This record gives sequence, C-alpha cells and structure tokens, in this order.
Amino acid sequence: MTDTLLPAAPQPLEKEDDGYFRKGCNPLAQTGRSKLQNQRAALNQQILKAVRMRTGAENLLKAATNQKVREQVRLELSFLNSDLQMLKEELEGLNISVGVYQSTEEAFTIPLIPLGLKETKDVDFSVVLKDFILEHYSEDSYLYEDEIADLMDLRQACRTPSRDEAGVELLMSYFIQLGFVESRFFPPTRQMGILFTWYDSLTGVPVSQQNLLLEKASILFNIGALYTQIGTRCNRQTEAGLQSTVDAFQRAAGVLNYLKETFTHTPSYDMSPAMLSVLVKMMLAQAQESTFEKICLSGIQNEFFVLVKVAQEAAKVGEVYRHLYTAMNQEPVKENIPYSWASLACVKAHHYEALAHYFTATLLIDHQLKPGSDEDHQEKCLSQLYDHMPEGMTPLATLKNVHQRQRLGKSHLCRAVTHHEESVREASLCKKLRNIEVLQEVLSAAHQRSRLKYTQLRDDYDLLSLIDVPDIISKTEREVEIIPPQFSKVTVTDFFQKLGPLSVFSANKRWTPPRSIHFTAEEGDLGFTLRGNSPVQVHFLDPYCSAAVAGAKEGDYIVSIQDVDCKWLTVSEVMKLLKSFGQNDIEMKVVSLLDATSSMHSKCATYSVGMQKTYSMICLATDDDDKTDKTKKISKKLSFLSWNTNKNRQKSASTLCLPSVGVRVAGPPVKKKLPSPFSLLTSDSSLY
Repeated sequence: MTDTLLPAAPQPLEKEDDGYFRKGCNPLAQTGRSKLQNQRAALNQQILKAVRMRTGAENLLKAATNQKVREQVRLELSFLNSDLQMLKEELEGLNISVGVYQSTEEAFTIPLIPLGLKETKDVDFSVVLKDFILEHYSEDSYLYEDEIADLMDLRQACRTPSRDEAGVELLMSYFIQLGFVESRFFPPTRQMGILFTWYDSLTGVPVSQQNLLLEKASILFNIGALYTQIGTRCNRQTEAGLQSTVDAFQRAAGVLNYLKETFTHTPSYDMSPAMLSVLVKMMLAQAQESTFEKICLSGIQNEFFVLVKVAQEAAKVGEVYRHLYTAMNQEPVKENIPYSWASLACVKAHHYEALAHYFTATLLIDHQLKPGSDEDHQEKCLSQLYDHMPEGMTPLATLKNVHQRQRLGKSHLCRAVTHHEESVREASLCKKLRNIEVLQEVLSAAHQRSRLKYTQLRDDYDLLSLIDVPDIISKTEREVEIIPPQFSKVTVTDFFQKLGPLSVFSANKRWTPPRSIHFTAEEGDLGFTLRGNSPVQVHFLDPYCSAAVAGAKEGDYIVSIQDVDCKWLTVSEVMKLLKSFGQNDIEMKVVSLLDATSSMHSKCATYSVGMQKTYSMICLATDDDDKTDKTKKISKKLSFLSWNTNKNRQKSASTLCLPSVGVRVAGPPVKKKLPSPFSLLTSDSSLY
C-alpha cells in the first residue's frame, strides 16, 4: 500500500495564462444578450423597490387606527400592486425575447425558449474569511489575501459567463470551489454573516440568505440557463448544429433535475420543485423538437414508410408539448410561468399534431398499393399508426381500396387544417407571440400547405363522407433523455489548500492552537513513530522520550518542523526531514483535535423580500474521525533507522474522495480532480 493520498505540498495556483480560471464576458459590451441581461438587472431593482414600498404600506395598514389614514394606505397599496404587475409583465416580456438568443443564421424555424440568468448582488468575503482564518485556523489572515481576492474575482466572472462551453466550465468551477469554501469556512453550528442575495429569474423578487446553499443552488440554475442559451444559438440548419441543440437542452434538463433533487424547500419560485419539474419538461420538449427537425433536415421523401415514420415523430413532439402545456397550467406554477411560454407550448402542440395528420394524409392519398409492393409491411405500418382503425375499416382493405384511402386521407387533412387554425389562433391571442415574425410565417406556411392540398381533393360530398379519424400513435426512434451534470470533468484547485488537507483542517473540526515541541533524537531514536497521511500524526509515543516530556501527545498532528510547513507532507517525507537534523535540537509544531464532530443539524432562517420566513433543517455530511484505540499498550521504542519498516500507514478519514497518486518524495502537488458532486452535496441536503 502506498503511503500517500495527497500531494506533497500546496502548489501555487497558476495564473490565467495557465488556465487559472476563465474570466466572464465584458459586462459593458453592448451585445444583444448583454443589453437584455442589463434590462433584467434594472427591472430587478425596480421590483425590489416596489416590494419594499408595498411591505411598508402593509405594515402601516396593520398599525394604523385612523380610518382616513387606512383609506389612503389602501389606495397606495392598489397603486403599488398595479406597478408590480406592470413590472412583472415587463420581465415576462424579457423572458420571451427569444429572438436575441437565436442563431444569427437565417432560419425558417420556430424559435426555442431560453432561460435568463439569475442576477445577484456583490458579496465581500474578505472580512469574514480573514477573521475565521485567524480565529479558527490560528494563522495570519493576511497571508490569504490573494486567495480571497481570487474567490471574489471568480464569483464576479460568473455573473457574466460566455455563452459557450467555457462559460459552463466557469460556472461549474465556481460551484465546485464553493464545496471547498463551505468545508473550510462555514461550520454547521453558526452563521458566518455573509448575506447572499439572488433575484428570481421569473418574478424578479429577491431572496437573501446567509447560508451558502442558496449560492450553490443559484449557480446550478444559471448553469442550466446557460445550456439553454447555448442550445438556442446553435445553427439549426445543419445536422451538427441540431445535434448540439439536442445535447444542450438535454444537459440543461439534467442540471435542473439535479437541482430539483438536491435542493428542496426553496423560497425562490424559479427553483421550487414544481417549477423545476416544468422547466425540465420544457427542456426535453425542445430537445425532442430539435430531434424531429434533424430527421427532416435532409428533406422528407414522398415514400410510404418514410411518411409513416415522420408522422409518428411529429405526433411525439405534439404529445410532449401537450403534456408541457398541461403542466404549465397547474398550480402552483400557473401564476409564475410567463403566459407567452404557455401559449407557445399550446401553439407547438397543435402545430406538430397538424403535421402528423398532414403526413398521414399524404401517405394515404399519394401511395396506392401496387402489385409487387410489400403488402404485409405496409399493412403492419398502417395498423401500428393508430391504436384502432376507424369503424368499418381494416388496414389491408383500406390500402387496396382507393376510395377508402382518399376518404380517410381527406379526413386527416381536415383534422390537420383544424389544428393549424387553432395554432394560428393561439398565437394571435398572445401579444408577445404576435411580434415574433418567423413564428407567424412558419405557422401560416404550414396552414396554407394543408389547406391547398385539401382544396385540390375536396368535393361537394365531403361533409357527408368525412369520418372521425383516430389519433396517431406517437413514436420516436431517438428518445431524448436527461444528461446529468458531469462535474468530475472539471478540474479545480482548492484556493485555500495552504490551510492543509481538508480531511483535518475544516470548519467543522476544532483543535488546539499550534504548540511548539522542542526535543532531540537520542542516538537516532525519536521516541515515537508516525502514521497516517497528510498531515502526519504522532503514534506509539514513549512517555519518557524528550518529545513527550516537551508536551507531545499521541495523536497530535505535525503542522511544521523548524518552520517548514508539514501539513501536506507524507510520512516518508516527514521522516526524511526529521532525519536530516540528526542529534540537533528540533522544533516541531503540533495541533490536537478537541472533539469529533458527527452528523449535525442546523436550523437556518431565510428571508425573502415580500415573502414569509421559512425554516428547514440542513443535513450535513458526516465526517468520521480516526478514533485512537486507548487500550493499546506503548510498544518498545523503535530506532530511528528501523522506523520506516514498521510505520502504521493507516489512512485518515476524509470528507472528500481524494484521488490516489504514487509515492512522492518532494515537489509541488498535482492538481486534484474533484470528486463527484454528490460528495459535496448530500442527497439529503435541503436548501433552506
């Protein structure tokens, strides 16, 4: 077994040319997306002001006893509520500004819906973290000014991520870095006094909390939102672009679903489980729509089996949008889902159902069963197109009978025209959708195509001969699925690794201040052995050796030797360092754990402006500390030279799954790949 799990010493962080971390976009750049995000930020401030005024008016109404004053306050409240409604409608207008996020290529396609990024306020970590480093870690906090500045710079960069994979990696790196920061500086027993404020992306209402979990959840939401913006900007006129669109929306669904399963009881409407469930459905529906576009990209051949496949694919898209529209109109999300989103879902449901009936009508009208045709295959395909055939019809008889095929095909065309008319009507009822020209053009063109084909075949007896056609069974060969976030692919270095290995030097463990131990090795004999990995512990201490007399205790962690930092050194490296001093006096600094912190529950309060306070328990991960067996007898002192073959290499418990590396004698540590996000966030964690 190797005697090392961690790098030998903290490695200086690389600067940005070496991939230190990517910066965000220029917040002053006047691009369409930045202008839209700036408008969103300005609206958030106006909504915050209006909510505060309404809260003050409501408090005054409760306290006032004079009837005249109460009437004036009620009048003011009505104005404030009207103002808030107008601001909410304006924010909804920004949420449906889909044209800004679409590809710059000219495309005759229905726009997709992206999510806007959540806005936040600036956060100053410096004072709180410096105080905690001095108080908890007993180190000079000014030695960590650069690391604190790096953390704040990274957070600032995450407010304006680029709309590409680099932007996603930036947000993921900050999310993982927050796992380190939480373990280092946020003990479960108290609040740190850092207030995080994030604005709801759908309502603009701010939510503030001192717990770091709000920050994590909001960053996750923005990762999902960024994936949606990446998906909408892809060129949907190429197969590669459509594949990227499908992939982006599947990943967006994966991040939002992970957020829903990991964080619960959120007071922010956009991150509530019900809302996230709807957003996941919306992402998967748009991925399924892009899959259909990919199938149709090279053109639809007027061939029987191809038309059967395309009709069922279109029915699948219509079905998922119909389910999405139903979910959007359920409580409690109905009040906060933008009306234009629900309208667009309804429009697309009718549009793709109309396409399914149109392609079915085409295969029935244009393709007659001829001698030599694959009769059995066509019969099977037609029978699988419906859950049941119309009354009095059978698949084989319908294929052979021209009159029946024409009659059934015209009935499908009539159904297609009806759905097209409904989609056009729904789009006209929403002001936002009426202003999207490409949407109106696509709906109009599809409607005219179905009407033209029906007109060419219509006769005076259609009203009597048309039948009620059954629904088309939805089917797809490329089922879209959720792609979970892959945090393990992002390599992140702990900014505060100089504090020591996280398995010991974390916020939920307490230990004594560093104690100086002055001792000498008598004839090469230390009087104790060493065990564990970084940091190394004193083990099998002879109570009569000079180190024990100077105050060393069994189980002490060695943090430095002669001013050489030993927190990241392995057993072999500490032994080599001690051996180098020979018979000279050695100054060794050690710390002792005061207690072992097991699973704890901490109640935290979250205050959302204009909303009630909510409380919930936060279940934190359990750190299992090494337990020293007190029943062990002190063994005979081992010589300094023979110690290496008898050392105990027991691994110390860690709150993170750290990667294994080979034995290293010296040199800077390699960058550690982070563990799965489930080691940073337990599935039992709740946000507020």
